[in-house]
Amino acid sequence: MKVRRILHGLGAAGALLLLAASPAAAQYTTFNQPDPATGEKYHVEVAFGLWNPTPEIIFSSEQFGIPGSDISLQEDLDAAKKTFRDFRLVLRPARKHKFRAEYVPIKYDVDTVLRRSIIFNGNLYQVGLPVQGALKWDAWRFGYEYDFIYRDRGFIGIIAEAKYTHVSADLASPLVSEFAEARAPIPALGLVGRGYLLPNLAITGEFTGFRLPESDSRDYSGRYYDFDVYATLNFTNNVGVTGGYRRLTLGYQVDNDFGDFRMKGLYVMGVARF
Repeated sequence: MKVRRILHGLGAAGALLLLAASPAAAQYTTFNQPDPATGEKYHVEVAFGLWNPTPEIIFSSEQFGIPGSDISLQEDLDAAKKTFRDFRLVLRPARKHKFRAEYVPIKYDVDTVLRRSIIFNGNLYQVGLPVQGALKWDAWRFGYEYDFIYRDRGFIGIIAEAKYTHVSADLASPLVSEFAEARAPIPALGLVGRGYLLPNLAITGEFTGFRLPESDSRDYSGRYYDFDVYATLNFTNNVGVTGGYRRLTLGYQVDNDFGDFRMKGLYVMGVARF
């Protein structure tokens, strides 16, 4: 009888220990479960918006051994400030891995009367002549992002990307018409970081860049810098709105052709995630 009572007491005590341990284990498991901020649960992110940059663009093109003038898009050709569309896509197969793409079609129309004579692509455009044309810059980005530090309320990552750039310019007057273009893929590396001020309000900053300095062994050089800082308000995991400031710099020299493009300004975008 004593043995039976002892066993019965041990069984009751064990049951109480199990009941006490179960809530503690449940609490421990819940505490360690990921709890990402609103907007961080997705595999596909699509964004579309409008960018209103202030341009500072100078370009030059030579032909037949005749050096071209440094032509200012604003001062010489009176190009007006414009708003451009911005398309962005992010594929996220895993928590820390992202494949990114972006396309910004930039075009400035030219319709003015020259206040000074300029040389473009080996031809002289006389002062006082009317000039029409356009400058186009198709800016593509294809990249991979790895977030080596990832927390529920932010991350820090590295970016490796290729920026495919196609720049073309055409100028026509009653006496002459010329066209020039340059295109090239440009590699770039950079950093990205994000932090949440509120559970659904994030601040993100990223910078990518590349520089190929001048050299006596080659007849080309270039640089590409892209700085972007923005805030995202996520209404749900699937829908949000982004507002930010971006500065984009492109410089190149191929033989005697030259370009210096600087674009900076505010933008706003709608964001959808799946």
